[in-house]
Amino acid sequence: MKRYLLLTLPLLLLFSCKSQFDALLSSNDADAKYKAAFEYFNARKYQKSAQLFESLSALTSGTARDDTVQYYWGLSNYRYKDFYTAETNLTKFLTNYPLSPFSDEARFLRIDCLYRSTLRYELDQTPTRTAIAAIRQYQAEFEGSENIHAEACQKMLDDLEGRLDQKAFEAARLYYKMEDYKASRVAFRNILKDDAENIYREDILYYTAMSSYNYAFHSVPAKRKERYLVFMDDYLNFVGEIPESKYRRELDVMYKRAQKALGRYQGSDEELEAKTREFERERKMIEKAESKKNETSAQKAR
Repeated sequence: MKRYLLLTLPLLLLFSCKSQFDALLSSNDADAKYKAAFEYFNARKYQKSAQLFESLSALTSGTARDDTVQYYWGLSNYRYKDFYTAETNLTKFLTNYPLSPFSDEARFLRIDCLYRSTLRYELDQTPTRTAIAAIRQYQAEFEGSENIHAEACQKMLDDLEGRLDQKAFEAARLYYKMEDYKASRVAFRNILKDDAENIYREDILYYTAMSSYNYAFHSVPAKRKERYLVFMDDYLNFVGEIPESKYRRELDVMYKRAQKALGRYQGSDEELEAKTREFERERKMIEKAESKKNETSAQKAR
C-alpha cells in the first residue's frame, strides 16, 4: 500500500499542476496571469509563458501593459524556437508599438526569425529573399549609428546571398552535367549578367569556357571553327581576370587543343599529352580537397 502511494503521488502532483495551469490560463485575473507568465518565462518554460502572454493580450489590450505583453509573447515563442509564430507576434508588436522601449530588440529578433525560417539552397528560396529584404531595410534604418547587431546581420546577409548564389550556380551546372553545353554556357553567362559579384565567379567563368570548348568539340566539322573561336574568347577572358586560378593548367591544355583543331598549334602531340596528364593529376587533387570540404560543411550543418 505504501509503495502504491509513493508511485501515485508524483502522478497526482502532475495532474494537480496541470489543472492549476489550465485554471490560470482560463482565468480573467490579469494580475495573477501577468505574474505567472513572467515566472514561467524566467524559469525557461517558454511554451507555457507564451500561452499565458497570448491569453493576457486580450485582457491588457489598450492598457499600459499591452506592449510588454505583446513583446514577451513574441519573445517566448522565439525562445521556444517557434520562429514562424514569433515573427508574426513581433511584426504585430512593431506595427502597434514602433516607439516602444522593446522595439529595437524586437526588430532584430524578427529578422532572426525570418533568417531561421529559410530553407536549404536546393529548396524554395522565397523565404530567403524575404529575409534579405528585411535585413537590408534594417541595415538602412540603423545606417550611421551604433548597432550591437550589425555584425550578426551582416553574417546572416552573407549566408543568405551565398545561398542564392549557390542555387543559381548549381542550376546552371546541371545543364553542364547533362552535357547540354550550349544551354550551360548561356546559363552561366546569365548568372554574371544578373550578379557580377556572385561568390562562385571563378567557377562560373571556368564552366563558361569549358561549356564552349565541349560544345565546339562535339559539333559537326562545319561548325567547329567558329565555336572554337568562341571558346578562345572565353579562355582569354578567364586568364585575363584570374591568371593564377586553380583551373588555369586545365584551360591552358584546352586552349592548345583548340589551337590544334584550328591548325595553329606549334607543339608536339607528346607535349600536349604530357600537359593533359599533368592537369588531370592536379584536377584529382582539387576534387579530393573539395570533397573533403563539402563533407566538413555537411557535418557542421547537421
